[in-house]
Amino acid sequence: MLKIMKRLSYVGARVGGLLFCVCLLTFFYAQISTPVIHATQVDEVGGSSSIDGADGDAFNLSISTNEDSTSLSSTLRILIGLTVISLAPSILIMMTSFTRILVVLHFTRSALGTQTTPPNQILIGLALFLTLFIMAPVFDNINHDAIQPFNAGKITQEEAIDEGMGYLREFMLKQTDRKSLKTFLEIAQVSQEKLDDSVDNIPTTVVIPAFIISELRKAFIIGFLIYLPFIIIDMVVASTLMSMGMMMLPPTTISMPFKILLFILADGWGLIIGELVKSFY
Repeated sequence: MLKIMKRLSYVGARVGGLLFCVCLLTFFYAQISTPVIHATQVDEVGGSSSIDGADGDAFNLSISTNEDSTSLSSTLRILIGLTVISLAPSILIMMTSFTRILVVLHFTRSALGTQTTPPNQILIGLALFLTLFIMAPVFDNINHDAIQPFNAGKITQEEAIDEGMGYLREFMLKQTDRKSLKTFLEIAQVSQEKLDDSVDNIPTTVVIPAFIISELRKAFIIGFLIYLPFIIIDMVVASTLMSMGMMMLPPTTISMPFKILLFILADGWGLIIGELVKSFY
């Protein structure tokens, strides 16, 4: 699990650095005004006409600066948008159901004792698609009430961000323990009255870490329950080998086929994933 998080952090840092450089280049390029050349044809009488004249006619060239082509607000919008894209992996991991799912799948593989089977890529991919399945109603509401009205120009960017964060806050608060909220409210030195009056008064900077701690706690509880039947199999196999005098034979070598057989007969993947998804509703 630690290796997976390190890889995700490394990839996110590289992508974030690249996007930050692109943002800076875009910002400085927008500040440089684009010169526009205006050509005016001068005929022999002294009047002026269009540029489509004879080749021997003279032209007056004037250079003007197009300073209104790119405004500062649009440049800042691009910068903010690219910054959000660079933080997308962290948002996906820390503000959705991804953390609980991945930790539980890792516990399941460790309890089976199959080492690297299934591989990390399969576990991460499965956790990602399960996250999209669980978060689909939230993403639909964000798209309908925040993204589409913003693209249509009906609401401002600040209103779109507040509307989208409202749905994410609602999901996180539904999955967050009250004890974790109180802990981070005390750390942030925020009055407990905000928790008693309305959850809308709780700052987002308190909701996010409280949600992460609650997800880890629930994931470890589920992992403990998953470990119990497999530990019983290990104890039975170890005691049997000891009674037969086979002390040099590792118990895990004998217990692994029995654990895999038990997992298959109980439809382990379907049972664990089904109950894991239901825990979010």
